[in-house]
Amino acid sequence: MKLKWKIILGLILLVTLGGGTFASISYSRRGIVEVQTGRVLRQDLASVVTASGEIKPRNYVNIGANAMGRITDILVNEGDRVKRGQMLAKLEAIQPQADVNAQRAALSSSQAESTAAEAGLKAQDENLVTLQAGVDRARAELERATLDFKRGEELFNAKLIAKQEYDQRKAAFDSQGAGVREAQARLIGARASREETAARLSAAQKRILQSQALLARLSDVLEKHYSVAPLDGMVTNLPVRVGETVVMGIQNTPGSLIMTIADMSLITAEVKVDETDIVNVKLDQKADITIDAMPGRTFKGHVIEIGNTAILRSTGLAASQSNISSQEAKDFKVVVALDNPPEEIRPGLSCTAKVTTATRQSVLTAPIQALTVRQRGDLEPEKKDSGGAQAAAKPNPAAEKARKEEIQGVFVIQGEKAEFRKVDSGITGATDIEILGGLKDGDEIITGSYKVIRTLRNAAKIKVNNKAPEKKES
Repeated sequence: MKLKWKIILGLILLVTLGGGTFASISYSRRGIVEVQTGRVLRQDLASVVTASGEIKPRNYVNIGANAMGRITDILVNEGDRVKRGQMLAKLEAIQPQADVNAQRAALSSSQAESTAAEAGLKAQDENLVTLQAGVDRARAELERATLDFKRGEELFNAKLIAKQEYDQRKAAFDSQGAGVREAQARLIGARASREETAARLSAAQKRILQSQALLARLSDVLEKHYSVAPLDGMVTNLPVRVGETVVMGIQNTPGSLIMTIADMSLITAEVKVDETDIVNVKLDQKADITIDAMPGRTFKGHVIEIGNTAILRSTGLAASQSNISSQEAKDFKVVVALDNPPEEIRPGLSCTAKVTTATRQSVLTAPIQALTVRQRGDLEPEKKDSGGAQAAAKPNPAAEKARKEEIQGVFVIQGEKAEFRKVDSGITGATDIEILGGLKDGDEIITGSYKVIRTLRNAAKIKVNNKAPEKKES
């Protein structure tokens, strides 16, 4: 019996010692937090802004109807490349064409009348020169006859010539005077006729100008029945068919749009960048563009335009045009030009642009998830009351404000404890962030889990466990 009791007492003692040891170990592990860690490394870092949108040509024109009528001809197909000035489509234009033809005939008649008047005026000018020469010649003959008559009159008064010779000289003088008056009369008549011809010519020229102006107006009306390409490009939209009637109206109104011509020489990706990222986007920054319809391919580009107006994400309208004040998310339009767009690209394809906003070479980096924020008061050691005798002091607003100041930092492994350390950060990459101060190369920092980082206290005891979590079978 004594041996039996000895065995029982030995088992009880063994169990008591085992329980005490387990309790001691459990007590020593109380408050230990299991964490995952990473290292502060020196590497190249790039800050990238990612945004989605669609492919659009930089310049495109909607060809609308400038006149009402039935489409008689469509000379291109969707997808065709066209040249500036190329005829694209025709509307029924019987009446405008007839008006143009009639006005051209009237213009031709006025031009013929003007040509005839110009020829007559030229001939009359030549005749005036001849008549003026005749007048000059008659005046010279009259002057000679006048001198001869005066000498004859002196001789006759001196009884040196006969009365018959005197009469002959007087008759010659009178005849030359009549000849001068006749030549002058013909010259005056010719001048009057020339003025009449000049008036007819002026009237014909005015009718030509009037006819030309009217023809230009009628031709403009006729040209509105023809659609021509305003630029070199591609037909990207052709919603009408031959026989349909189009009308003049507001752009993009059904019945007014004939086709769309896109300038495919400069293809862009028009994307919407979140308002939190737009401040980092600058002109000429490099970008990588991926197109959903062309998987596995990446195209290079650069930023050529940055919108200044915020766009509401829910409605797509500019924030300035919205009558409802809202704090909802907003985007900004950013246009990225593709450097070498493929031939098979089409407007409207969905795409994603990754704009590189900053790069750093060989800088200290830490995983983004390690970064957290703590209030300054949470980092200060707790003060113990001296025997509970200290009276409650009046709170100091400045001190309370300083205690609530938020500090950005990470938890660094110091032995078996986590020490919060303030850091200065720079640019942010896809998974890492640039460290400007507060850490050094090779420091071991806590990177997980998210719940641990969010709730971990300064100087807490930790246990490192970087094993990958086991997957549970369903």
